[in-house]
Amino acid sequence: MSERDLEALAGSHLCKIPPRFDSIGLSDSAQILLLREMLRIRVFEETVADLVIQKQIVTPCHLYTGQEAVAVGICHSLRDEDQVFSTHRSHGHYLAKGGGMQEAMAELFCRVTGCSFGRGGSMHLAFPTKGLPGSSSIVSGSMSIAVGAALAEAVRKSGGVSVVFHGDGVPEEGSWHESANFSAVRKLPIVFVCENNLYCTHMPLPKRRVHDNFPEMAKAHGFRYIAQVDGNDVLAVAEAGKLAIEKARNGEGPAFIECRTYRWRGHVGPNFDVDMGIRSQEEIDFWKTRCPVETFSRYLLQKGVLSETAWKQIQSEVSTEVDASVEFAKMSPYPDVSSLTNHVFREGK
Repeated sequence: MSERDLEALAGSHLCKIPPRFDSIGLSDSAQILLLREMLRIRVFEETVADLVIQKQIVTPCHLYTGQEAVAVGICHSLRDEDQVFSTHRSHGHYLAKGGGMQEAMAELFCRVTGCSFGRGGSMHLAFPTKGLPGSSSIVSGSMSIAVGAALAEAVRKSGGVSVVFHGDGVPEEGSWHESANFSAVRKLPIVFVCENNLYCTHMPLPKRRVHDNFPEMAKAHGFRYIAQVDGNDVLAVAEAGKLAIEKARNGEGPAFIECRTYRWRGHVGPNFDVDMGIRSQEEIDFWKTRCPVETFSRYLLQKGVLSETAWKQIQSEVSTEVDASVEFAKMSPYPDVSSLTNHVFREGK
């Protein structure tokens, strides 16, 4: 694929580097926090990739490397009580929403101290106290659940917002359209976030669709706030997310945000799919030049918001945190067979 073809597929008008950091008025400390959160996800995911290669983690893992700006940018404006509904690629959403890292790593090791008590593995992370009630491994499996949560918030008039992350293959499912229509008709407080990483499993976008028109689909369903942003620009995502969440919270109905991004690793597991002929090394290298962590850190360093010493300190602290989560997971026991039927149903009050 030529450089021109790659830029066309990426949506070159959405790949603004350096990002537009000043547009939402974040403080220096807030910008540094966004960088730290992206780095936490990146180091966590790359550590998991190594552990899968070493066969220390055996549960199937759909890694989030390269997409960190989407989860971090959206979750920046959410409250603990706002609910996030994730996908099979759930690690980034979980960490960005405030889920415990040790509990996540233990869950990937299928240990009893995991966030789902060792029963869910990578694709079923949950942390209800931070607004992550659960993740679904089914494509579009979270759509109707998220809509139900938004309906409950509307009935209670709680001011809570529901956010559902989904991939670019999900708008090709019937449940997406049903969820979008119902949300618009009822003006529900929900934000649809399409993480368009240009591949549905192994099928690239141009081979699946005549028209690359996700925002137009949302508009057809009656969504009033629609944005299409560079998903590797954390501040562009945060700006769109802030507006969408505010509008949903204020009773203006559902919002749709398409974030153009790219997953570095394959659909599932630590490989890159180059050897399978699914994509080229040139394509991966093209997107690595748009690395959300690298471009953001470079900008903050050049702007003087972040010093080299402070950046190295953050990297050291994150590395220590991830290493500690691995040790915690390895030291934790597996669930006892006698507890097999526990945690299946929630007992009634």
